[in-house]
Amino acid sequence: MQIRFPLKTKLIIVWHIITINQRERERICVSVERIRTMKAEKSPIQCVMSWIRRQPPKVKAFFAVVTAMTVLVFLKVIVHEHDNLFIASEAVHALGISLLIYKLTKEKTCAGISLKSQELTALFLAVRLYCSFVMEFDLHTLLDSATLVTTLWVIYMIRLKLRPTYMEDKDNFPIYYVVVPCAVVSLLIHPSTRHHIINRLFWAFCVYLEAVSVLPQLRVMQNTQIVEPFTAHYVFALGIARFLSCAHWILQVLDSGGRLLTALGYGLWPIMVLLSEIVQTFILADFCYYYVQSLMGGQLVLRLPSGVV
Repeated sequence: MQIRFPLKTKLIIVWHIITINQRERERICVSVERIRTMKAEKSPIQCVMSWIRRQPPKVKAFFAVVTAMTVLVFLKVIVHEHDNLFIASEAVHALGISLLIYKLTKEKTCAGISLKSQELTALFLAVRLYCSFVMEFDLHTLLDSATLVTTLWVIYMIRLKLRPTYMEDKDNFPIYYVVVPCAVVSLLIHPSTRHHIINRLFWAFCVYLEAVSVLPQLRVMQNTQIVEPFTAHYVFALGIARFLSCAHWILQVLDSGGRLLTALGYGLWPIMVLLSEIVQTFILADFCYYYVQSLMGGQLVLRLPSGVV
């Protein structure tokens, strides 16, 4: 049965529909205008980041060095026991691995994670643990043991449990590009302490390998250009951890008046230790810059420009 409305009722219904549509359009216009206003009104930090982004690479490098030196001075003033920096470095690294574990267990995917970087990390940790047991057993040994166990678990998950989600075609950095040079350099430049020559070679090898173990992960991000949140948090945590470790060494050298370098031995070895710490920090500096920039812009997914890392 079809219901028929009087003409007056039909006109009232049409009028209400038109009025509602007009109000909705006005509400949408107001919302769009608010968004435009918010985008136009950048915070001072966003303005500074935008200005830095427009500068040439040499200027960016200068600002990075100045920022690092400023943070070092700040840490020297507020941190009196420099071993706390190393512990903080290990804690931040553990936090980064915890984020990886959450990603692997909750999201059931290892997309964007470099298996080769995890294997290199496990390798240098295992070698460093061996050196710690035979040369100097301390708190660092326990921290490295915990990190090695979690890293091996990540490798197990990627290789066996989540293999279908592993981006093997993107993780194409040859491991021998870093393992072989590190082994060769360790034969040429190693500690001159009284320990057995094998232990000294292993010690040098793990120092050099740690400095470049993140390169396969950077290659994966370079290939994909898009880094999802948990992987980005993990790599940023690595950058912070390695900066704190580098600060730990530099401040110890400054406070000891250079005697720490002498205690490590003679020749090029003390310089190579310090250089390795600096190299592994600056390898991740570019990524950390874009990570902070993305975070300030409220973006959850990090999009890297071409050529970064």
